[in-house]
Amino acid sequence: MPKAQVHKFNIRFLPDDITVPVNEGTSILEAALAAGVNINTRCGGMGTCGSCRVWLKEGKASSKHTAGIDEADFKRGLRLACQTRAAGDITVEVPFTRGSSTEAGSSASCGRQETSILAEGWVFKPMAEKILLDLKPPTLEDNQADIGRLRRSLKQYGIEKLAIGYDSLKRLPDVLRAGNWKATATVLAEEPSPLLVLLEPGDTTGKHYGIALDIGTTAVRAQLLDLANGTTLAESTAYNRQSDYGEDVISRIAYSRRMLGMEKLQQAVSETLNYLIEEMLGRTNVEKTDISHVVIAANTVMIQLLLGINPEPLRLSPYVPAVDTLPQVKTRALGIDLPEHVYAYIIPPVASYVGGDIVSGITGSGIYQRTNVSLYIDIGTNGEIVAGNRDWLVTAACSAGPTFEGGGIKFGMLAASGAIEGFELDAPGGEPQIKIIGDGAPAGICGSGIINTVATLLRIGVLGPNGRFVPESGCPRIRQGPDGMEYVLVEAALAQHDHDIVITEMDIDNFIRSKAAIFAGCQTLIDSVGISLEDIDDVIIAGTFGSRIDIENSITVGLLPDLAREKFYFIGNGSLIGARLTCLSRDLYRDGLKVSEMMTNIELSENNVFTSNYIASLFLPHTDSRKFPSVEVKR
Repeated sequence: MPKAQVHKFNIRFLPDDITVPVNEGTSILEAALAAGVNINTRCGGMGTCGSCRVWLKEGKASSKHTAGIDEADFKRGLRLACQTRAAGDITVEVPFTRGSSTEAGSSASCGRQETSILAEGWVFKPMAEKILLDLKPPTLEDNQADIGRLRRSLKQYGIEKLAIGYDSLKRLPDVLRAGNWKATATVLAEEPSPLLVLLEPGDTTGKHYGIALDIGTTAVRAQLLDLANGTTLAESTAYNRQSDYGEDVISRIAYSRRMLGMEKLQQAVSETLNYLIEEMLGRTNVEKTDISHVVIAANTVMIQLLLGINPEPLRLSPYVPAVDTLPQVKTRALGIDLPEHVYAYIIPPVASYVGGDIVSGITGSGIYQRTNVSLYIDIGTNGEIVAGNRDWLVTAACSAGPTFEGGGIKFGMLAASGAIEGFELDAPGGEPQIKIIGDGAPAGICGSGIINTVATLLRIGVLGPNGRFVPESGCPRIRQGPDGMEYVLVEAALAQHDHDIVITEMDIDNFIRSKAAIFAGCQTLIDSVGISLEDIDDVIIAGTFGSRIDIENSITVGLLPDLAREKFYFIGNGSLIGARLTCLSRDLYRDGLKVSEMMTNIELSENNVFTSNYIASLFLPHTDSRKFPSVEVKR
């Protein structure tokens, strides 16, 4: 028999103080994955992005690669987790926390207003319905089969051509008699026939819950819904654990082609979903057995990885998704730890990079119901844009990268406790006023903080339109750092960790590329239908990040078009809003199918106009100042 594997060393992770036993030669990144410690990696552990930095505090380790780490920091113990392997017991510190499992901070928007621009005219009738039945017991004169008796009773509620799941069929005689012919039927709206997914003795209509999920590339968000009255009982957020294998969709597609790569990615997202569900149920004392239905909104890559479908064709011309309509699937088949009767409805995608999340957002926002022309922008790792009204809808997606959610930024993090989100500075030589989410010390900077910082530094002349710091400005916080010129946001003595929090020119380069992709996508989409940005009646900003941004500063840096400020509205996480409303209303379920069919996709991946618009946008705010007439930049 082969010998059992023996662990020889321990790796201890700070500040979480988690220790994991490992074999000699195990990388720090592999150990972190095993221990559930989040370490930022954009390349999936290939050693090319330089983002998985950790501090080697104690012990012996071998490191063969130091991409982006200068000699001085290497001597101090800075390492790449993916390229550093245990050669003894070691202690490492993850330099800063990119976020927490539940997002913190106020829900107030930094922009002009929040609004409830949402779909109207829908009727509250959940996709999964619980119906209390009072059946007549059989007699010698009326000895119809149990299943016929059940169908006859459900016809009184307008349910015809009922399909019955095998599990319900097996339990049918016992359940009816256990409840003395009173039973609760859970019926799922399904095409072509409604489906009986659960039959329970007695009256359980008061225990009827649903879950809405938004599976983002970086973060996953969930809501627990009371399907008896339509209220939201709990909400929770966690990092998508797939981030451990790559920060963007392209790196995850590449990882899925490795040995067991697909299995690991599918397991990572199902573990994230299970964590969120357990967390919400624990806070509300709702039992798993009382969950009736799940609705999932996600981008196309996340959908196919959840389903275990090869996503490789999504990144290759002509960029074709495997599916554009999806049957409801049992949650257990997806690795989601819910009872056998629970099905998930996955909102259908439109194209490779226009997923069910954008269909969900358009459905929830009600754009498809109105006559005025709206521009819908979902700002995230994959920036998705829609223009149109009730007569037409065009859409496009552009890879903005993870910058807006803290990725690709030296001290970037989600909008969680400790994140810098506000920044003000009156003069180059002055002291900055920063706003932190929560009550603790600063830990890093989130997407809205990056926008506010860049806009302010640009406005007062500390930063030039080319994204380079201006030493002649006389700002004492500009200095040379290991990654080039940088601006000190917070000194180490005031931070959560033992080093200064800075924003670097490399960070600003990454941000400029991200904002350029969003603006160029908007410009290209609008041009494609023969109208101008001035013809837009409403600009709806979606995404959890989008609800926190400052409109004025976002226009200053060239992220959003320079339009009348009263045209801008926020809806927060449009994808999650649409998933929730779809769970609550069959009307919106049907409308979502209509929206997905209405959308015409404009592919930007090989679009020369988009490329030209993108290159022109690689400036603050833009190479063509006429596009931003209200923006004054000190040059």
